Order: sequence, then C-alpha cells, then structure tokens
Amino acid sequence: MQNFVLNLSNEGVTLTAYLPDYSPEMPYLDKRKAILVIPGGAYKFCSDREAEPIAFAFMGKGYAAFILRYSLNENSAFPRPLDDAVEAMRIIREHAQEWKIDPERIAAIGFSAGGHLCAALSTMGEERPNAQILGYPCILEKIGAILAAPIPGLDTEVDEKTPPAFIFASAEDNCVPIVNSLKYAETLDEHKIPFEMHIFSKGWHGFSLADSTVYGNKDEVEYNEDCAAWFDMCIKWLNIIF
Repeated sequence: MQNFVLNLSNEGVTLTAYLPDYSPEMPYLDKRKAILVIPGGAYKFCSDREAEPIAFAFMGKGYAAFILRYSLNENSAFPRPLDDAVEAMRIIREHAQEWKIDPERIAAIGFSAGGHLCAALSTMGEERPNAQILGYPCILEKIGAILAAPIPGLDTEVDEKTPPAFIFASAEDNCVPIVNSLKYAETLDEHKIPFEMHIFSKGWHGFSLADSTVYGNKDEVEYNEDCAAWFDMCIKWLNIIF
C-alpha cells in the first residue's frame, strides 16, 4: 500500500492517500473505485473516528481512500472549505491513471459538518463526485448556529448535475435533527436525483461505523449497534450505482 499526505492550497489543509497495491492476481482492480472521506467536527476539528476507520473500511472493499482535513475555525467561512473539497476531487481525477483509479467511480462520504461539505461539493462544486454518502449531515442554513461559521443551506442547491445520494441518520439525534436529512432527500426527489435513505430509530450523534473500531465505551457500542448496518447497505448501493 502507498500512503502519503499532500498539502493543499489553503493553509493547514491536507489530503491523505491510501492506495492499495496492484496485483496481477486481481487484474479487475486495475481501475479501482475511490472514496473521499470528509470527517465531521462542526467545522471546528476533524473527527478521527470519522477519518481513518472509514477509509480502512472502504479499503477492505477494494477502494482507494483519501481523507480530506479541510479549513476549520477562523478559516471555515464558505466557500473556503468547498474550495478544499473541489481541489481534492480535482487532484484525485488528475492522478487517476497513475493511481489506478476509475475517474468515473469516485464517491465522497461526509459526516455531520463533513456531510454538509460533502453535500456542498455534490451540489455546488465545480468538480463533483460520482456518488455522495451523507452520515447524519448538516444541511439546513439554520444548523450553522452550532458550527464554527454560518453555512449555506443545501436543500436549495440541488440541480440536475447532483450525483446520487446515500443518506443515513438516527431519529434520536439531538445534535443534528433528522429534518436536515429529510429536507435534502425531499429536494433530491423533486429533482429526480436517485437516493437511498435509512433513518435508524436509536443512535447517538457521531456513531461513525458504530462498532468497537471507533468506540472506547462498551455502552456506546451496544446502544448504537443497529446503526452499524449502514456500511454494508452503503456498499450494496454503491455496487448498483457503480
């Protein structure tokens, strides 16, 4: 595996790459699918448990993985984080042949505030992913009250170029209410953009993979365990989309 970190244009912004080695024993992986991972953290930090664990989970399914650590805090006003995400997507596509990636099978996944950035990339970006995956995403403009800076509402930004979406969240989320996911899905439906959505009845905000790879607290694992189903459902969905 190749692992390296690229410094992007904005100060402190990085793109970490995890590129599985090519083997002639698996020739069908000559052009791998890729995933751009965008952690959450209220635009104040990038959550570690929504970064490497997510990248490694997708690598286990044959993906090349990239983690974007984007502009935060005093640098988080839009469009700066969106510029980071667009630059990351552009770099991945520009190096697709060198990195043995299929440029038409690149998905982006974001969680919470990272879900907002992922959806912004998918609706407003000059360089968009081929599929978007949103975990308990911030979508509505009013949710910016709990973030580091005001955000554009993305329920009004969906257009005909918006890629298909996979959305998952918890009905019990008292940090980012599920109305964010529901409004976004409603707008996708209005524009006839394909999507799949799963709202779990139980689960705390920030459940990530919802298993022991991201938790140090057994109670958290047990409480959120049903939410872990999102990953396998997402892989099945991506296999259809791609």
